[in-house]
Amino acid sequence: MTLVSLWQDRHPRTPQEVTELSGAYDVVVIGGGITGLTTALLLGRAGRSVAVLEADHVGVGTTGRSTAKVSLLQGTHYSRIARRHPEQVLRQYAEANREGQAWVVRFCEEHGVPLQRRPAYTYANGASGERSLRAELDACRAAGLDVTWQDEVPLPYPTRGAVRMDDQVQLDPCELLDALSLEAASHGVRIVEGARVTGVTGQDPVRVLTAHGELQAGSVVVATNMPVLDRGGFFARMKPSRSYGLAFRTPHAMVDGMYLSADSPSRSLRDVPDEDGPLLLVGGNGHKVGAPVSEQSRIEELRSWTAQWFPGAEETHAWSAQDYLPHHALPFAGPLVPGREDLMVAGGYSKWGMTNGVAAALALSATMLGGRMDWADALRPWHTAELRGLLDSARLNAEVGVEMVDGWLRPALHPGLGPTPGEGEGTVRYDRVGTPTGVSVVGGVERRVSGVCTHLGGVVRFNDAEKSWDCPLHGSRFDVDGEVLEGPAVCGLRRR
Repeated sequence: MTLVSLWQDRHPRTPQEVTELSGAYDVVVIGGGITGLTTALLLGRAGRSVAVLEADHVGVGTTGRSTAKVSLLQGTHYSRIARRHPEQVLRQYAEANREGQAWVVRFCEEHGVPLQRRPAYTYANGASGERSLRAELDACRAAGLDVTWQDEVPLPYPTRGAVRMDDQVQLDPCELLDALSLEAASHGVRIVEGARVTGVTGQDPVRVLTAHGELQAGSVVVATNMPVLDRGGFFARMKPSRSYGLAFRTPHAMVDGMYLSADSPSRSLRDVPDEDGPLLLVGGNGHKVGAPVSEQSRIEELRSWTAQWFPGAEETHAWSAQDYLPHHALPFAGPLVPGREDLMVAGGYSKWGMTNGVAAALALSATMLGGRMDWADALRPWHTAELRGLLDSARLNAEVGVEMVDGWLRPALHPGLGPTPGEGEGTVRYDRVGTPTGVSVVGGVERRVSGVCTHLGGVVRFNDAEKSWDCPLHGSRFDVDGEVLEGPAVCGLRRR
């Protein structure tokens, strides 16, 4: 049961049934989010023949579930970069995001996509958050951003000051995706929904394989945030993160800007204009995908917190989103593997895809069309900048190794058939010789699937909020019938 975001509910979209795929294109783009559609549009405008393959439908993934803050102020991300990289790289990252934001604003103004200008705040809840904020203020100024310190923060609960940046942007991400789709189609881009890519092989041409046939391409762009192709090992260089969002109907506008906390409790706030009255969007409570937590309790905690500080707010939507945090704190936009300019990749936006995703598209399209953007060097994979993330990468993969072992041992503590899970629950156990089984009961129906992720063999955990099987290794997710929802896996869990 996938929770539907406010934006997805406003713009319902059902993919058309795909019968057979064939044909040859200059470029095939994998992924129908903001990066994939922007890349396709830029290449289509340049006269390239382009096809976009989306596994489900446009807007189903991270873009359609984001808070849609098109902001250069990004929590404490600049100080995270500054701890790992020299100032030149920090300024390149800021310039990339500035270019991405400017492109989005220009596109929206030219195509009638509504946007709102708001100040952005990163605020502190306590003393540790204030220390983080002071470091962020210094990093933002070193990056060339026009930020200020504000002691008093216009929120109904206690804070310890904020970093503020004026004239930032927020919008409805699915409205933007719809406009990008229409504009791309007007330039000859073919958008195919419901076509999950299962493999990419060959060279000159590259063959893109799906369950409905294959396409041939001169070049391929993998724009799925976490690449669905294991070549390059990006799964070992990023941490998958799950976070939550709720929308509330309010009697009047309860916030006047875009807010994000620097410390615990993690909270994201913004307003949403609506013809029936203003909405308040509350997000946060993130954790690693597949962690031993109750996802539903994370949502309930957000509900309780909102009721405490924004009395009278009535919930309209609840959902979750998945993001990826690279080990070196910078996005990827460039070759999937060294020496293969016909296989390009983009992703790893650390929750700031509304600017980084577009910057990645600008960088990739410039490279593929023979141009160059100086700031794009900071985004290129296989750059020496990645060496500064080796310690984090080692720590991340050590955690993955521990989780792999623990995942296989955990079901052994409860062997045998055991009781049937309750409604809306799932468990993984050894009920047969060999690999463990995931057993769930949803809607009164008991389902059994393999408990082993088809990506790299991690043992999945049951997500009690979305009734899914989530892999704690690299973030692959499957529905109760075993079908792939997202992540690097391209094959579903075998039914039992």
